[in-house]
Amino acid sequence: VDTIQLLNIDSTNIQPEHWVMMTEAIEENYNKYDGFVITHGTDTLAYTSAALSYLIQNSNKPIVLTGAQKPINVEITDAKKNLLDSFRFASEEGVSGVYVVFDGKAIIGTRARKVKSKSYSAFESINFPVAAIIDDRRITKYISNYNIEKEVKIYKKIYPSIFLLKLAPGMEADVLDYIGEKYEGLVIESYGAGGLPFLDKRNFLHKLEGLIEKGKIIVIATQVMFEGSDMGIYEVGVKALQKYNVLQAYDMNIEAVITKLMWIMAQTKDFEEVRTMFYTRIHEDSLY
Repeated sequence: VDTIQLLNIDSTNIQPEHWVMMTEAIEENYNKYDGFVITHGTDTLAYTSAALSYLIQNSNKPIVLTGAQKPINVEITDAKKNLLDSFRFASEEGVSGVYVVFDGKAIIGTRARKVKSKSYSAFESINFPVAAIIDDRRITKYISNYNIEKEVKIYKKIYPSIFLLKLAPGMEADVLDYIGEKYEGLVIESYGAGGLPFLDKRNFLHKLEGLIEKGKIIVIATQVMFEGSDMGIYEVGVKALQKYNVLQAYDMNIEAVITKLMWIMAQTKDFEEVRTMFYTRIHEDSLY
């Protein structure tokens, strides 16, 4: 076991360029080790785990991220358990790919989300089963390994010009004009299964049309944590899908949606190519 201190910053300051740094460090050491454990602050840990899932694909070695709700140097802390669990899980035969290990659970990297701000059980697997339960020295795996015979693919470019917009009553559609001037990609956290306001000055559909004409990439997600989006339920959603070139997130985590779009748009901004890549399942990020 060797250690590298790549960064020493509060995780609220983690940026896309830091994900590239982590990727480069893993690439440089990939053939030297059987696996990797990354300690990370909890606030942006789910974004990093999703990003690394796209930047390092088909890894036949485990890349495990973990953190803690309490510092390791205090008397009562979850840090020691999480770190030990991470090494145990990474040492388990047949484990490969990116995971978050926290509070006795191993979660696929594209499915992790921080759901509690203080409790030890801070992370959950969203819309997908946990990969494994770590109970002291006993590890019960629920997801089979699928990367062993695939060739690892490493990407070192990411495109950060993505804006996340969460809808709220009273928000006017003019906000999209400003976003369109500053960003190339837009992820909208819509209502319910994919509902968008479409009346009067709050007609988001009309504004979306203008963004599409400018070549912007738009993904409709949902504010609801579980079960994902299904824009076919709403009339406005059907219109958006049929008339405009928008994508929908389905059951993907918002962290995965954003980082996947960053990864894709670093390679292409052609809508048809973006669509194909976005709907290609990577590390169990979507069931659709």
